[in-house]
Amino acid sequence: MRTQKLNGLEIKLVRTVPVDQFQALYQDAGWWQDDYKMTDTFLRRIPEKSALFAGAFLEKKLIGMGRALSDLCSDAYIQDVVVLSAYQKRGIGSLIVNFLIEELKKRGVDWIGLIGEPGTRVFYENLGFRQMKDYIPFKLE
Repeated sequence: MRTQKLNGLEIKLVRTVPVDQFQALYQDAGWWQDDYKMTDTFLRRIPEKSALFAGAFLEKKLIGMGRALSDLCSDAYIQDVVVLSAYQKRGIGSLIVNFLIEELKKRGVDWIGLIGEPGTRVFYENLGFRQMKDYIPFKLE
């Protein structure tokens, strides 16, 4: 399993993460709502069931993450890229995304997409992503 280390920061593919630290990431990002009724079991399944789940660890504490949903042979979507606000603006998010891209490409995935939150356009463009002309994201309601 490949690991990237830089100044005490370790980015690696994992299948499990401490649930309390994982929940803290979701809460810090504003993605957590008490009415979601996310259980520990639900939170454990996210890294287990993702095609790839990259954790960014500083002294064994989960401070960032990103994951890919994919068939691991042709297409992939990167999602849930987040870094605790106390550690943002240090390039950690870029390291996570680039780590996922490298891992996907190693597996032969040649189409990698994502849907960015408002305000993230420049971040993803700096990583090589471009808005897909004439395509509209949809969500089942």
